[in-house]
Amino acid sequence: MVRKWLLAGALALSGIALSGVSSVLHAADDVTIQLKWVTQAQFAGYYVAQDKGFYEEAGLNVTIKPGGPDIAPPQVIAGGGADVVVDWMPSALASREKGVALVNIAQPFKRSGMMLTCRKDSGITSPEDFKGRTLGVWFFGNEYPFLSWMSSLGISTEGGDGVTVLKQGFNVDPLLQKQADCISTMTYNEYWQVIDAGIAPEDLLVFKYEEQGVSTMEDGLYVLEENLDDDAFVDKMARFVAASMKGWEYARENADEAADIVLENDASGAQTEKHQRRMMGEINKLTEGSDGKLDPADFERTVETLLSGGSDPVISKKPEGAWSHVVIDKALSM
Repeated sequence: MVRKWLLAGALALSGIALSGVSSVLHAADDVTIQLKWVTQAQFAGYYVAQDKGFYEEAGLNVTIKPGGPDIAPPQVIAGGGADVVVDWMPSALASREKGVALVNIAQPFKRSGMMLTCRKDSGITSPEDFKGRTLGVWFFGNEYPFLSWMSSLGISTEGGDGVTVLKQGFNVDPLLQKQADCISTMTYNEYWQVIDAGIAPEDLLVFKYEEQGVSTMEDGLYVLEENLDDDAFVDKMARFVAASMKGWEYARENADEAADIVLENDASGAQTEKHQRRMMGEINKLTEGSDGKLDPADFERTVETLLSGGSDPVISKKPEGAWSHVVIDKALSM
């Protein structure tokens, strides 16, 4: 009887020990990602990866933090509020030059969605017709492709014989109210807001920055440079990137479901099914063909655009160490 009791006790203790080992082996690593803007299909890959369990399968517990007009991802990560952020390369490079050493570890977006959208009744038919017109331009780092474009055309941005620049908010009112002949739009968002406001596509003329040769890289994943010296952090980010790219792939193959997942995560309730499904289709065009690895040629093109952006460029010199393939190479091998 004593021997049976001892055996039972030993088995119980063994079970506890094995359970403890198991919980240690399966403990998930925490990752917080800060988005560049509010919850929308622009970030579907991350929401899909979370919803479909891709992060969990990678041993990660991921917190997705929506952005907004008053949230700057570089400031969030510098303050310890995130492990990784989504940002546009002009913003990231500007932050790096100012002391926040951001490094691009993956580039899910292969193409730019930025456009200048004009009313046809303005009489504009080509970029040469911009002279003497009022153009709506986003600032906060988004103006540099525009300034570079105007510089390449030899058009002043100081008014007069050049163009008058209207500092545009994140809306399409200047075009609707005819305060500007053209405004800044994204292929997946503001352009469709113009359409939904009642202006027909045939009454608009769009100039895609990419087709003008002045596009810059948009939604990339950035971390603090110092963290890349930590092998455990690199491994965690590699698993995060691999799972995220799996999420983007799923979003391309299941666009409507991906849009629905985004809507389920929209705590504000501001998004609509029509807009998010349409946005998802446009976003998929920008991520298509990307395995997440930044092409150095795309980086160089972005830098050249920023350096030639008028009299006050976003960066004063070519940055060094602003991107790394150490994470994405490990992610692609998983």
